[in-house]
Amino acid sequence: MRKHRIAAIPGDGIGKEVVAAGVEALTALAALDGGFELEFEHFDWGSDYYKRTGLMMPADGLEKLKPFDAIYFGSVGAPDLPDHITLWGLRLAICQPFDQYANVRPTRILAGIDSPLRNAGVGDLDWVIVRENTEGEYAGQGGRSHRGHPEEVATEVAIFTRAGVRRIMRFAFRTAQARPRKFLTVVTKSNAQRNGLVMWDEIAAEVAKEFPDVTWDKMLVDAMTVRMTMKPRSLDTIVATNLHADILSDLAAALAGSMGIAPTANLNPERQFPSMFEPIHGSAFDITGMGIANPIGTFWSGQMMLEHLGEQAAADRLMRAIETVAANKTLHTPDLGGNARTVDVTAGLIAAL
Repeated sequence: MRKHRIAAIPGDGIGKEVVAAGVEALTALAALDGGFELEFEHFDWGSDYYKRTGLMMPADGLEKLKPFDAIYFGSVGAPDLPDHITLWGLRLAICQPFDQYANVRPTRILAGIDSPLRNAGVGDLDWVIVRENTEGEYAGQGGRSHRGHPEEVATEVAIFTRAGVRRIMRFAFRTAQARPRKFLTVVTKSNAQRNGLVMWDEIAAEVAKEFPDVTWDKMLVDAMTVRMTMKPRSLDTIVATNLHADILSDLAAALAGSMGIAPTANLNPERQFPSMFEPIHGSAFDITGMGIANPIGTFWSGQMMLEHLGEQAAADRLMRAIETVAANKTLHTPDLGGNARTVDVTAGLIAAL
């Protein structure tokens, strides 16, 4: 029997609730499939760990994670801790050292879920957003001087390397090539950012020559928000910088009906390090402990994890179950306008499996 070792890091807020639901569902799926086993090991890293130790994860945390086949992540952030401490102390502290440079966020309207877009339904919004995940605007370069003085200066330096841009462009073109429409939109802001994003555009054009079967176009990020809301059918695969894709993917999730259903894969495509899979919704302390968090984004992230692990049949089965649950309005949590609880959705998914 095939065995996959998974590091489960629930993190903060509702992350603990949805990862528990995800582990329950994935364990049930593996038992039903019978061809593979998922061995989960749980790590209590996050804001509570920080309050006890002064660290978001232990100093040897990366060494502990290296042997695993994948990481199943919940969320990070707490209202009583600065966000830059929690984010850089855990999530980015994993993504960057493990070179998880391809952040993949599929978005589509599922049957049974209403989009805020007028007259939009199943098939009208079906995108994959590819986000450069290790450099760009979130490279962590910069600093502050003259702190507390009127002349205080803070710099945030966006880093674009030829190697980094080329590899994410190739990944995005390969992703588009594998989808039926074979169509890619490159998001930019090179009219205003005249160095890094001009190079971004140039490398996109260079890489495009390697993929003659992929049609592509280019869009300024501000105009992209208009296109996503007014002409969703005109888009398919999208690639953008770390900051731009971070923002656009949240918009995409909202247009698909809820942040609660959106998944993410943080991939190290060369598989030198484990990849990490997480819902995009965040820690949501306003509903933490109420039992009403939507676990669909975590289930879908688990589906992407199974694909990455080579368990395609199980991944397909899980996606069909997710679609079955989404179509059943009695299993909609409050973010979707329903009254279901996390445990109800989880039970419904397992029954569908």
